[in-house]
Amino acid sequence: MFSRTQFSGPARQRGVIGLVGALALGTAVLCTLVVVDSGRLYLDQRELQRVADNAALEAVTRGGNCLAGNSAAAFAQQSAARNGFVVGADGPLTATCGSLQTGTNNLRTFSADASQASAIRVVVSEAVPTSIARGITNLFSDNPLGATTSLSATAVAAQPKPPLAQLTIRSTLVDLNLLGDVLSGLAGSEINVSALGWQGLVDTDISLLSYLKQLAIDLNVSAGNYSELLDVDTDVTQLLQTTISVAQRNGATAEVLTTLGSIKAAAINTVPVQLGDLLKLQTGTAESGLDANVQLLSLVEAFLQLASSQSAAAVELPVSVLGLAGVTTRLKIVSPPEFAIGNPELAVVDPLGPNRIYARTAQVRALLSVDLTLINTVLQAVNTLLSPVVLTLNTVLSTNLSCVLGSSCIKTDLLILPDGANLDVSLEVAAGSSHVTGYTCVSDSDNSLSVDTTTSAVKLKVGRVDASNWLSSTSEVSVSPLPLVDIGSRTCEGLLGPCGARTPFAGGGSELLIDTSIAGTREPNFTFVNPPKMKQELADEDWHSVTASNVVSSLQTSLSGISLTQHPPTIGSLLGLVINTLLSALSGVVSLLATAIGALLGPLLDPLLNNVLAVLGIDLGKVEVGANLTCGQTGRAYLVI
Repeated sequence: MFSRTQFSGPARQRGVIGLVGALALGTAVLCTLVVVDSGRLYLDQRELQRVADNAALEAVTRGGNCLAGNSAAAFAQQSAARNGFVVGADGPLTATCGSLQTGTNNLRTFSADASQASAIRVVVSEAVPTSIARGITNLFSDNPLGATTSLSATAVAAQPKPPLAQLTIRSTLVDLNLLGDVLSGLAGSEINVSALGWQGLVDTDISLLSYLKQLAIDLNVSAGNYSELLDVDTDVTQLLQTTISVAQRNGATAEVLTTLGSIKAAAINTVPVQLGDLLKLQTGTAESGLDANVQLLSLVEAFLQLASSQSAAAVELPVSVLGLAGVTTRLKIVSPPEFAIGNPELAVVDPLGPNRIYARTAQVRALLSVDLTLINTVLQAVNTLLSPVVLTLNTVLSTNLSCVLGSSCIKTDLLILPDGANLDVSLEVAAGSSHVTGYTCVSDSDNSLSVDTTTSAVKLKVGRVDASNWLSSTSEVSVSPLPLVDIGSRTCEGLLGPCGARTPFAGGGSELLIDTSIAGTREPNFTFVNPPKMKQELADEDWHSVTASNVVSSLQTSLSGISLTQHPPTIGSLLGLVINTLLSALSGVVSLLATAIGALLGPLLDPLLNNVLAVLGIDLGKVEVGANLTCGQTGRAYLVI
């Protein structure tokens, strides 16, 4: 047998230790190579990231963009060159303009958009030697590594969030029960919504940013490209459908969704519209600046008014709106209201320039045509008073010797209102507007926003309104007098000979015409102190009202105090006695007609104001403006991704 000590002595153990030592040394060398290689690659990657970071920061700081002018790519390349990076085929550098978007997971992502430059992304790449590890790896691999390894670094920089302001002009609702009638006319067919449904729209806000994102999907516009989105042709049906989608996703009540569905079903006015006619954004407004809230009812009203303003036809409202028989009411939206959002820092440089923050109310024309057969009793009385006088006048004229002998003579006739004539009342409510003129941002709790607010003139015209001219969105409404009593004359050849053209008012008469303006009011420098932040709801005390004085009473005085244009007789002094009798009769007739028409027009104004214009948020001579302001961040450009 063998002794155990023959195989476990000191000499045998020395061999094992030597083998372990050799393996340990080899492992240490391999680890050293890995550490050296990975460390070198890490330093290269870190240096490349530093180049990308500095390039992105410089492109933003110097105001780079991807349009003509300040090139973001050029600024980024200049920065890279100063940091020792050679841009070329082996070291490409790309700069992309765009904006930041925050997803539902609250993570920021970069959205490319050449038209915006609120954020700039820079990507740099470089090929570096793979080094010793490549050789060792290739000894044991069927897929050998390349001689170089490609490194890439990405940086996204943005300006600090700018201050943002929002101006809103509030709709003033008088009676929700009347809203359906008025908006039905704008939509094109009847809207069947209860007062509770309308109230639901009043009490619900919608996120403007959420709306724009959904509309971009619905219209196949690239995400974040809001400039393109505002210029895309669509129709009011699509705008309402997007509203329903966003409201449903935000948990709107069943009553609100049903109301929106009813309005969409009634909206048959499919003229092309653009959202940019409602929403005014400064060029390059960051996505964060769109994160504002809008009252749902105001948005829906604005959509319907926008469609009406683009239509060539006027809305004919049901009789129930005014509640007066014999009165036809037509409404023309000349321009819809606007919602304005932007950077007040840019706006104050030129308050009415391209970067203005400007909101206005809708500009509306209302035309009432009054059937004058409503005063038939008065017309018959007028005819009874004047017919004998005209008969006497013709008798005197016919006994003229020249007329009897076949020479030229004068014959008269009597017209009491043109056949089938209506009396037109045109009311043009010009836009009330407000724009930002200044701001301060000392801190979140010490800031202000100054605005210039104007209520424009209200124009009242009574007489005969040219309906084709009245429909124009750009031309002034023209009005001509309405003849009430017209004793005209013709020159005839003898008693039975042919007669020439009729000369109106040769024997006297009267016409009705009102063409007046009630001037507006301007408040040039009102300051909102510590207004609510963006997305915060405006309380009653946050609204500021600018009202022109005595507008309604001036209109009522104009309607009730009918003034007539008198035409004295011009057919000759030989008829003195008859003319005096005629003038006396005309005086009584004019007084009678003026009283009758004044009584007819008097009840029209209040229903027009309360039942039509006020429901649309158009208060004569009154503008209620609300403001939101978020001061944003201070400092220089910073890395965001």
